[in-house]
Amino acid sequence: MAKWHGFGRCKTRLSKDIGKSNSAKVQRVMTNHTISVAKSLQKIKIIDISIAITGLGKKNCRRWSKELGIKKFNLQGKGCLGERMKRQIFINKKFCTQNKIKNIIFIGTDLPDLCHLDILNTINELKQNDLILGPSNDGGYWLIGLSERILSKHLNLPFIKISWSKENVLQNTIDNFATTDLKYKFLDKKIDIDTIIDIENRK
Repeated sequence: MAKWHGFGRCKTRLSKDIGKSNSAKVQRVMTNHTISVAKSLQKIKIIDISIAITGLGKKNCRRWSKELGIKKFNLQGKGCLGERMKRQIFINKKFCTQNKIKNIIFIGTDLPDLCHLDILNTINELKQNDLILGPSNDGGYWLIGLSERILSKHLNLPFIKISWSKENVLQNTIDNFATTDLKYKFLDKKIDIDTIIDIENRK
């Protein structure tokens, strides 16, 4: 899930402290880092990448995706984050079926500390669990991994009754699974970069 790093169009909270130009540069660097990590695993055929873009029209999305070296791209579309993630699942469903891909992992592009091991651990944990969550410092999550069981029978659970962009996103998500026998597991907590404090806390 990626947002175009346009001047004044991303990292608005961060831009209040470091300026619109610098915040756009930070977003660009973090996006490129995320793509680089993912591509290292795609190169050895462990994952397939599909980038979901917001902030650009389709023509420019195609150009940017090509610059990033990613073949599959889609527009995120309208709605809250949950609606946009669900939309990507439906868009990629045919490809996943044709290529026998059972799990889907969503990763944001606000994470300079993302490592290829984070993705490998998620893939491994999805063998025994239905849901994998990477908690973030703001009460949300930096990664969500969905198993075949969730994708086929419980698709609404990770995305309903969520106060998106609030500090209880992670807790809301867990609460949705409280009355089920679905298993979930957490990865290590990481810092999403949204403010100058987030950058300072990484030191």
